[in-house]
Amino acid sequence: MSSSQLLVTTAACAARRSVITQLAPAAVRTFASVANVTSTTRNHKVVVVGGGSAGLTISHQLLRKGKFSQDDIAIVDPAEWHHYQPGWTLVGGGLKNKEQLRKPLKSLIDPKLRFYNTELASFSPESNTVTLDNGDKLNYEHLVVVPGIKVDFNSIKGLQDALSNPDSGVSSIYGYDTCDKADRTIKALKGGQAIFTQPMGVVKCAGAPQKIMWLALDHWKKSGLYDPANPSSSPIHITFATGLPVMFGVPKYSAVLEKLRKERGVEGLFAHDLVEINGNDAVFSHGENQKLTRKFDLMHVTPKMGAHAFVKSSPLANEAGFVDVDEETLRHKKWKNVWSAGDASSLPTSKTAAAITAQAPVLVKNVLRSMKGKEADEEYDGYTSCPLLTEYGKVLLAEFKYGGVPKETFGKALRIDQAVPRRAFYHLKKDFFPWVYYKYMVKGTWGGPKGWLRD
Repeated sequence: MSSSQLLVTTAACAARRSVITQLAPAAVRTFASVANVTSTTRNHKVVVVGGGSAGLTISHQLLRKGKFSQDDIAIVDPAEWHHYQPGWTLVGGGLKNKEQLRKPLKSLIDPKLRFYNTELASFSPESNTVTLDNGDKLNYEHLVVVPGIKVDFNSIKGLQDALSNPDSGVSSIYGYDTCDKADRTIKALKGGQAIFTQPMGVVKCAGAPQKIMWLALDHWKKSGLYDPANPSSSPIHITFATGLPVMFGVPKYSAVLEKLRKERGVEGLFAHDLVEINGNDAVFSHGENQKLTRKFDLMHVTPKMGAHAFVKSSPLANEAGFVDVDEETLRHKKWKNVWSAGDASSLPTSKTAAAITAQAPVLVKNVLRSMKGKEADEEYDGYTSCPLLTEYGKVLLAEFKYGGVPKETFGKALRIDQAVPRRAFYHLKKDFFPWVYYKYMVKGTWGGPKGWLRD
């Protein structure tokens, strides 16, 4: 049996064992209560700001592992829908439908939690209070700040107009409204210049900007429009323009991806940051006050990203605008009853859903220990992961911790190198991860590499 077959078999067996051991008569699930909009003050033991991957995972792990009564834990989030955002790459590659990757946020929240379906206006950590946009105040014993990151489509001049124009060749997998446009523009292109961009600075899943490029290249190769062995004579020419000096932030995986780039004839524009789109001209900044303009027929754009304004302007933020927490305990460096994880945090690791599977148990254990008057001694090592699609049917499974040190789940168990793209990893990305996310992770029972979590 090959290592890929063994990996699929191992994952399947683990899934079957978990389902069998967890089967039990289930209670009828109802929706979480939604607070009425009245100007008042309410008290909660824990207030969780954000109902994304981190917010749902942490809230439900707290509920499962702590001793909480009805409405002791509150979630604040204005969204109607919850999205499985790692799946938008699959949508851009024509492998998934975006509608099947979202669910009503209210339906994912346990009825024992209080849900404030509104925006948060401000933090007052000195008085253990947050204020909602309608003036309501929530008092808390502990505050968990996990609202994610802002994807700023206005950060690049002309991007918003280009994305909204159905006739333009500009798309982005970083938004629900635009991720399926990537698939349409890729399939419509029969010749010309294709550019895929990655900005300087923080982004969600730093591998995603090139995942969609590798899928597009594979599609054009199979359609006879691109020959990696002779790219100069191919109808389509491909450029990867990144604000970074390398293909990927972890040296082991960057070396593999740089080798792929050269073997497949993709032009690399390193340290080039997209700043403007004007018709079919893309303007990049590079060096000291230098600009480069390139014509394009198709361009996939990764917008700039940053902290939400209500976090950035708060006393909880560091100079970059992110919640200033200790990188091991996830506790705020000043306010000892404030915690953060995921994209909104200052943690110096790649911002991915996989990172949350490792961060959430640490944060939850430390909050519960702190509530009992004990030391918050659980530590996070920076684990994160990027299942990087290199073509249809293969994924390079990057897993690493602080310092860009590889921490591979299957490396020791199966004695394989995860930097080698494999079909088994592709099925984890395409099939297993979307399933386990909604089935277990957001319900607080999936621990990533540690498997299913027990109460």
